[in-house]
Amino acid sequence: MKLNLFKNSVRLTLLFILLPLTAFAHAADLSIFHTKPSESSSRTLDHSEWTDILSKYISQQDGLNYFRYGQVTEDDFERLEDYIEDLESVAVTELNADQQFAYWVNLYNALTVWVILEHYPVDTIRDISFSLLTRGPWKEEFVSVQDVDLTLDNIEHDILRPVYADNRIHYAVNCASIGCPNLQNVAFTAENLEELLEKAAREYVNHPRGARIEDDELIVSSIYDWYREDFGDSEFGVIEHLLEYASNELVEELQDFDEIDDYEYDWRLNE
Repeated sequence: MKLNLFKNSVRLTLLFILLPLTAFAHAADLSIFHTKPSESSSRTLDHSEWTDILSKYISQQDGLNYFRYGQVTEDDFERLEDYIEDLESVAVTELNADQQFAYWVNLYNALTVWVILEHYPVDTIRDISFSLLTRGPWKEEFVSVQDVDLTLDNIEHDILRPVYADNRIHYAVNCASIGCPNLQNVAFTAENLEELLEKAAREYVNHPRGARIEDDELIVSSIYDWYREDFGDSEFGVIEHLLEYASNELVEELQDFDEIDDYEYDWRLNE
């Protein structure tokens, strides 16, 4: 398992400095995950271990879900690793679309929690890097699924976003930061997928870190700037999306705006 390569908190070494730049140009062949899902699949995956970990260590305060990284026991850390390794063994292309969606979101989020725990304590996930050319862990190959080595970026940007074309993906995957949409306290499943995506979207849009009016200016999350193409590819499209999920009070405020004044994001650890 690729996870074993990173036991005991991998640190930068001179090897990364000496490697030729071509070593960082490797790109996985992800075409196997772009094929049409098997809608006839009746297989179900057990995500109860992940739900148990999430419900045990997530606390909510003022609309934010915080993960208590410093309280995770050794036994629960091993359970998390076992869960990730179980996901690695799944032939994900044999699942139906909803099962695949839930699978990739859970894998992404479980890996993110795992990498934080491997390097804890840290102030921000961006402090965790594996080369001088990157900031953060998103380009490191942590897992292998159906013999394809994958990074967090692969899962989010090369599989979830292009295959499912659902902008609610941004409310589902979590980057362990306060500015990010909440890490939910239950695992995604095929059965709760739609409900949980809608819940996550409403929670974020109606929280000040998602959208707020301050001094007559509309300030929204940088997520809507970084991934504007997923939200209508314009400020108007972003505002239309916000209106779709906004509470009545926020709807009234947003109707006075046709442009966004500023974007913000808080990278502090969601602890």
